[in-house]
Amino acid sequence: MQPLARFTVLDLTRVRSGPTCVRQLADWGANVIKIEAPEEIDTGKGLGGDALGPDYQNVHRNKRGITLNLKSPEGLATFRRMVAQADVVVENYRPDVKTRLGIDYDSLAAINPGIVLGSISGFGQDGPYAKRPGFDQIAQGMGGLMSVTGLPGQGPVRAGIPVADLTAGLYCAIGILVALLEREQTGRGRWVHTSLLEAMVAMMDFQATRWTMKGEVPKQAGNDHPTTIPTGLFRTRDGVINIAGGGGEMWRRIVEVLGIEEEAKDPDLATDQLRSKNRAKTNAVLQAKLETDDGATWVKKFNAAGVPCGPVYSMDQVFADEQVKHLGLAWTVPHPVLGDIALVRPPMQLAGAQPSRRPTPARGEHTEEVLREFGFDELEIAALREKKAI
Repeated sequence: MQPLARFTVLDLTRVRSGPTCVRQLADWGANVIKIEAPEEIDTGKGLGGDALGPDYQNVHRNKRGITLNLKSPEGLATFRRMVAQADVVVENYRPDVKTRLGIDYDSLAAINPGIVLGSISGFGQDGPYAKRPGFDQIAQGMGGLMSVTGLPGQGPVRAGIPVADLTAGLYCAIGILVALLEREQTGRGRWVHTSLLEAMVAMMDFQATRWTMKGEVPKQAGNDHPTTIPTGLFRTRDGVINIAGGGGEMWRRIVEVLGIEEEAKDPDLATDQLRSKNRAKTNAVLQAKLETDDGATWVKKFNAAGVPCGPVYSMDQVFADEQVKHLGLAWTVPHPVLGDIALVRPPMQLAGAQPSRRPTPARGEHTEEVLREFGFDELEIAALREKKAI
């Protein structure tokens, strides 16, 4: 038995934020039923990219797939019958869609008071922007991330991953787990909802509270840390490395490793505050010495001295690294069409428990199997197919 095996999740999500949420549950054994429209209704590839591509395979793994036409009376009735036996429903439609379909929280709770509904939107379930279409890059811009990303004076820069999508999914999954824990005491579910905008603002963390508490507007700091000096990217003889060395003790170690005791006597570098004020001068002193040797040599020396330091990898180098290999972050999943594929395993480890390792289902692959488990007999299934509800 896996940790979440007792929970059944009906997954209505698409693209990335919603599927990211559901994946957290599916990876740890939840009985996740991915619900898609029948092909004759959704004739395109659907949202989220090529179903056999890396992105889709990664985000929709560990589920079973059924087709269901929620816009037909029979399809909606089938879904509602499934809700009566489920624990969680997750959706990332625009806020008004679930009400129009009749699958809003009040409607679902009337069927099953214990149901937990997880919802992700672009900007929130109400308010002046509630009906706007949500997209990760828009949330990155409106949440402040782009304003602090990139080199000073360069202008706003998008982060290299869909931060708002991914974090909205993670926050929603945490909320669902909180609601399931509470249900053990109350017997009742809850509506858990977040948005790309809320998640992005929350992820700004100390940058956000620099404004809320002190009225400071953080700016781009490039590869330097905005508050901790010296922390940033430095050139070596054969490439670049990252060094994170804030604080007096860390500075002392850096000086010792680099052998720059004389340079460090400069009054402008005497304290954390002065090194921060004179950031360019501080970095230049380090840079002059670092360019005299190879990156791997400095990484080894700094880490031996207890100074956080590491290389800057491309993705191929990430998975070639001995520690990444040791952790087994790339793992093999057998796929009926693609053969063995390598996906990224869940990053948390639960001692004694193993995550699920099942491929992403094809559209409708498990429709009849799942419906039988929910109590539908062969005649009912045939009738649903005839009505094009599945």
